[in-house]
Amino acid sequence: MTRSPAAPGTFSEPPKKSLGQNFLHERGVVDRIVLAVNPQPGERLVEIGPGQGAMTFPLLKRHGALTAIEFDRDLLEPLTAQAATHGTLTLIHANVLDVDFTALADGAPIRLVGNLPYNLSSPILFHALDHAAVITDMHFMLQKEVVERMASGPGSKVYGRLSVMLQAYCEVTMLFVVGPGAFRPPPKVDSAVVRLKPRPAGSVGIDDPRRFSDIVRAAFGQRRKTLRNALSSVMDDDAIQASGIDPQLRAEQLAVADFVRLANHPVTT
Repeated sequence: MTRSPAAPGTFSEPPKKSLGQNFLHERGVVDRIVLAVNPQPGERLVEIGPGQGAMTFPLLKRHGALTAIEFDRDLLEPLTAQAATHGTLTLIHANVLDVDFTALADGAPIRLVGNLPYNLSSPILFHALDHAAVITDMHFMLQKEVVERMASGPGSKVYGRLSVMLQAYCEVTMLFVVGPGAFRPPPKVDSAVVRLKPRPAGSVGIDDPRRFSDIVRAAFGQRRKTLRNALSSVMDDDAIQASGIDPQLRAEQLAVADFVRLANHPVTT
C-alpha cells in the first residue's frame, strides 16, 4: 500500500549543516526500512533522530506508538503536531549520547531505529553497545563506508576496531544501499541500512569487556605493527602465544574469536 507523503509546509526548518542533518524523503526507501523493521504488537520502538518524520509517521501508522529522541528543538513542535493523526509519539528532547537506554527500557526490551547523523555514527553505535542487554535489535541508516567497516571480516582493508567490537556483541547484516538522491540535501556519499542483533549475553564469551576493548583498541591503534609491538603495553609475547596466536600477525589478520581468546587469557602480575 502506498503511504501518502507528509503534508507540505508542516516543517519550515531547513536541514542544519551544523547538526549533520540530511532528511530522508524517498518513500520507497522508507517502506523498505519499515518492512525490514517489521514491528510487532507489544514491541517498544525507539527512533534516534526522527528529523522531519520520514520514518516516524509510517512506523506510527504501522505500529501505533513510538518513542523518538530528537536533539533539534525546532523539530519538536511540528513532529508532535503531525504525529497526532498517526499514533502515539513520545518525544525526548536530548542528545542521544546522554540517553540511558537501560533506564528508558525500564525492564522491557527496546528496538532501535534511525537515520543516524554521519558525524556521530560511531559514538552512537558504541553507546548502544553499552546497553545491548536491553536492546532486541537495531536498524540504522549510515554512511555506506561505515556499514562496510561494520560488516567486514579479517583480511579486508576496512576491517578494524569497529568491525571487531560490533561483531563480538552483535550479528551485523548489511541490508541495502541507498543513493544520495533519497535525502535532502543529498550527501556526497552513498548510504546503507544495517541490522544489528545483539547476541545473548551468555553466548558472547568475553570475560572482561573492558580488557577486551583495551586489547582491540591497542591492536588496531597501530595496525601496521605486529601484535608483538602493538600489544606490548597490555600483553607480552608469552601471553599472546599462550592464547594460541602468533605474535608476528597483525590485527587485521585476526578473527573476532582470536581477540576474545587474547582478552580472556589470564593476566599475570
